[in-house]
Amino acid sequence: MNYEIKVGDSLEVLKTMDDESVQCCVTSPPYWALRNYDMDGQLGQEATPEEYVDKLVEIMGEVHRVLRSDGTLWLNLGDSYVGSGNKGKHKDGACPNHRNGQVVAKNSKVKGLKPKDMVGIPWRVAFALQEFGWWLRSDIIWHKPNPMPIPVKDRPTTCHEHIFLLSKSQHYYYDKDAILEPLKNPTRKDPPGTAGFGGNKHTGNKDKTLNNAYSGTLYDATKLKGKNKRDVWTVATNGYKGAHFAVYPPKLIEPCILAGCPDGGIVLDPFSGSGTTGVVAMNNNKKYIGIELNPEFAELSHKRIKDQVPTTLVEHLSE
Repeated sequence: MNYEIKVGDSLEVLKTMDDESVQCCVTSPPYWALRNYDMDGQLGQEATPEEYVDKLVEIMGEVHRVLRSDGTLWLNLGDSYVGSGNKGKHKDGACPNHRNGQVVAKNSKVKGLKPKDMVGIPWRVAFALQEFGWWLRSDIIWHKPNPMPIPVKDRPTTCHEHIFLLSKSQHYYYDKDAILEPLKNPTRKDPPGTAGFGGNKHTGNKDKTLNNAYSGTLYDATKLKGKNKRDVWTVATNGYKGAHFAVYPPKLIEPCILAGCPDGGIVLDPFSGSGTTGVVAMNNNKKYIGIELNPEFAELSHKRIKDQVPTTLVEHLSE
C-alpha cells in the first residue's frame, strides 16, 4: 500500500481501521460556522460550538485508537467571531462548484457569548482533547505574511492560526533533527543568546563549551547541527488551482510530517480535502491514508497525487 483515499464520513471510516495502524495524523478539519460545503454529515455546521467540539473530540478519539502508541496528532484550527460568517447565497468565485455561502451562519448568535466575541474554538478543542487523554505538547502558531484582508476597524487583522501538536503517550516519535533550523552563525564559538542563559556571561565560554540551561550538562557548541525548531512558523498561504479552496500550504505541514513520521510510515488525514497532506507525505517517503466525505474532492486527491508525486516514488512506497 502506497496510499489510499477512503470516501465516507470520517468517524465511520475510522471505526473500520485497525488499532495502532498509523504513525502520525496531520489534518485541518472544517472550521466551525465558516463554510458550508453542502454535504450531508459535514463537520463545521453544528448548531453550537459545544456540539462542534464534542463531534471533533469523538472523531479524534478514533484517531487516538488507530495511532501507534508513539504516534502524534498535528491539528490545524482557526477561529471565528460571533456575528460573522453570513455570506448570503453567493458561490465562491475561486471554487463556484464547491463552496456555498451561509445565508445565516451558525455563529450569528452564540449562547453565552456577546456579539463580536471571539469564539475561541481552537483552545476549546485543545482543552477537550487534553481532557480526553491526549498529551497537549505544543501550540504552533502559523503566521501568515499574506493574510486575507478583513475590513475591521476596532481590532488587529487576524494573521495566524494554530497547529496543536498532541501525542498519544508521554514518550513518542519526534525527529527533531529532521526539522532543525539553520544557525545564524555556525562558526561562532559562542552562539548568540547562549552567554548568560545557561552559558557563562562573564567569559562568554570561549572554550566552546556551553552549559545547558535545563540539565546543567556541557556540550560543544561547534558540533551543533542547527537550532531547535521554533513554534512560530511563517508560511504564506497559497492555493491549489482547481481545488476546494480551504487548502493549507505544503510548506506548512512538511515539518509536521518530517518530525512525526519515519520513512515508510503511514500518515493519516481524516479530512483529506484536495490531498495536500498526501502529496507532502509521499514526496517525503511516507505512505498515506486519506478520508474524504466529498467524492469530488477524493477524485481531485487522486489526480493531484498522480500529477505531483513522481511515479518512481509511488512504486517504491508500494514495495
